[in-house]
Amino acid sequence: MERNNLWAPWRIGYITAPHKKTEGCFLCHHQEQDSQDDDNLVLWRSQWCVAVLNRYPYNNGHVLIAPKRHFSDLSEATDAEMLDLMHQVRDSQACLKEAVNPDGFNVGINTGRCAGAGLPGHLHIHVVPRWNGDTNFMSVCSDTEVISQSMNELMSLLRQAHQS
Repeated sequence: MERNNLWAPWRIGYITAPHKKTEGCFLCHHQEQDSQDDDNLVLWRSQWCVAVLNRYPYNNGHVLIAPKRHFSDLSEATDAEMLDLMHQVRDSQACLKEAVNPDGFNVGINTGRCAGAGLPGHLHIHVVPRWNGDTNFMSVCSDTEVISQSMNELMSLLRQAHQS
């Protein structure tokens, strides 16, 4: 029987890197470190929000849109923050369309740990590009996601699209 290999050499950095837990909220931490946007995968900032690539994505191009202010529920957002959140979701979809040409998107908010929020204290919106037929044997049979593009390459493409 012939054996097929799935090559993902960029994953070695994640596998071998020491995993430091950031004290507190990583989204707030990113606000304080704008000189480290590349390392923190920050795509862009607006007046009220920040767009960040998800370091542990469900799919290639998984973007998080978060208010700069730390709060956990939509009821706590100002009208200006709400409007900017939606503008950034719209803009991230436009950039993703230009950069990676998805067939559609999943856009959503997980509020509270029981709803799947990995960071329940800081509200954020997931923008996940999807392609026809992107569910495959890896995710169905082996609970494995295959990310087909490096974060640095994707970040560069999305920043270019955002500037145009």
